Order: sequence, then C-alpha cells, then structure tokens
Amino acid sequence: MRILLDESLPRRLADGLVGHSVMTVAECGWSGQKNGVLLALAAKAHDVFVTADQNLEYQQNLAALPIAIVVVVARNNRLETLRALLPQIMEALEQLAPRTLVRIGA
Repeated sequence: MRILLDESLPRRLADGLVGHSVMTVAECGWSGQKNGVLLALAAKAHDVFVTADQNLEYQQNLAALPIAIVVVVARNNRLETLRALLPQIMEALEQLAPRTLVRIGA
C-alpha cells in the first residue's frame, strides 16, 4: 500500500509500517499545505493518509476523495508513544477500503 505520513507524526514512524511504501508530506514537498489541498495531492499518488489530526473528518468531505484515512489518537505524538499503536495501524491497513476513515488508539 502507498502511504502518506502527515507532518503531525514523526517521520521515523514510517520504519514501523513494514511492507508498505511510505512517504512523508515533507518528502513529497507538500509541507505547509492546507488539508484540502494536501488530501487532493495525496489522493493522486497514495492509497492511505496517516495523520494525528483528529478534526480532519469534520473539516473535509472525505467521501469525495479516493483515499483512505487513518487517524492516530494518542496522548502525544512522540515516537515512543506511537510505536505501541503500530500493530493496530498495521491491522487497519490490511482492511482499509478507499473513502473510509478509521481511528486508532485512545
């Protein structure tokens, strides 16, 4: 699966997404883009957008984009905290369909 990792998450989280092609927003040259523009760009080259932005689903019309969204919910965005959620993220990735959103974590 082609995954785009949002700026709100540490880029080293990509190391735990084994078996997937992962790029960060910064690697794509999209840093600082607003969510609507970012999602439109992501939908052209990725299957899944992984973010910690819990308001994303309320701000965007996700059904209009051919991309799945994984929202990681944790007490902070430190790599040590997020690593504990990697098994859940990996499981969700196996079952994700386009135009869906899934929340992982607390």
